Amino acid sequence: MATQTLDTSGLNCPLPILKTKKALKGMAAGETLELLATDPGSVADIAAFCNQTGNDLVESGEEGGTFRFIIKNNG
Repeated sequence: MATQTLDTSGLNCPLPILKTKKALKGMAAGETLELLATDPGSVADIAAFCNQTGNDLVESGEEGGTFRFIIKNNG
């Protein structure tokens, strides 16, 4: 179960990344963020974001056109 959920459905790049960055900034290390997005580009964007920021992409998947990511904040 994620600590916080962020729904960016309907938003296109770069908004999901910017909102994710802001949400993680307000969270403690070790907490998890569930991100929901409808932009297909978010799959590559979120993976790259986690790689660059040192956060862990714990889980990702797609159902009915909505992409779901679980990101662990590593502070």
